[in-house]
Amino acid sequence: MDNAAVLALFDRELREQAPPDGPGARVERVGAVVRLTGPAHGWNGVVWSALTPAGADAAIAGQIAYFTGLGREFEWKLYGHDLPVDLGRRLVAAGFTPGPVETLMVGEVGEVGALTLGTEPPEGVRVVPVTDRAGVDLVADVHERAFGADASRLRRELYGRLTAGTDVVVLAMAGDEPVSAARMELVPDTSFAGLWGGGTVPGWRGRGVYRGLVAHRARVAAERGYRYLQVDASDESRPILERLGFHPLTTTTPYVHPGGTPGRAAAP
Repeated sequence: MDNAAVLALFDRELREQAPPDGPGARVERVGAVVRLTGPAHGWNGVVWSALTPAGADAAIAGQIAYFTGLGREFEWKLYGHDLPVDLGRRLVAAGFTPGPVETLMVGEVGEVGALTLGTEPPEGVRVVPVTDRAGVDLVADVHERAFGADASRLRRELYGRLTAGTDVVVLAMAGDEPVSAARMELVPDTSFAGLWGGGTVPGWRGRGVYRGLVAHRARVAAERGYRYLQVDASDESRPILERLGFHPLTTTTPYVHPGGTPGRAAAP
């Protein structure tokens, strides 16, 4: 895989020309910034920018003013190759808080020598599609057990995504117990499907459940005509994904600003 060419394609299709990512979302280009505005319970933020040192601070201030006016917390999704090189420092100075650094990884499906698609979950675990509210509730339960975080926002978002048909959501079941869950975003009119939300409950980690869900979604992506899978990988998942055939392309860091979130002060 030509990593540089694929990264350029990723930047063009999923960032500079980003489509709306779900029901009620819209994408706007304002100067050298592309932002996505979603519903209050969805994702809001900046997906792409082409800033210069001279114009960066004004562009940042403009996005803060916009999302503050909407009463929304928002994220500036910063990639390792974005310019100017000190953009992360400028975001922190403007009141953003950086999250964990992850690795943007891409794998090619449907090609000889690409992703390993034959990996199955361990014995006694089956993969089932999520198609209704009851399934979404199980996914939310797995999320809370796997990450120790409230999943009420995820639950509302998944309800909308299933209705719109933009996502493939799956559960790994051990008997009647949900032990892992994940989703895949099918980005229309692009070469990419995105892997998101993979989480396995304690007691089932290290058994190959996560690998099985990745391979399952890769097969679905290939069947639906997508060429690439992308994922923002944590340090824990990166080695697993590399063994499956994914390539690290760059880093990605979420910078979060409170915007106009009630009870939180926005930066001046």
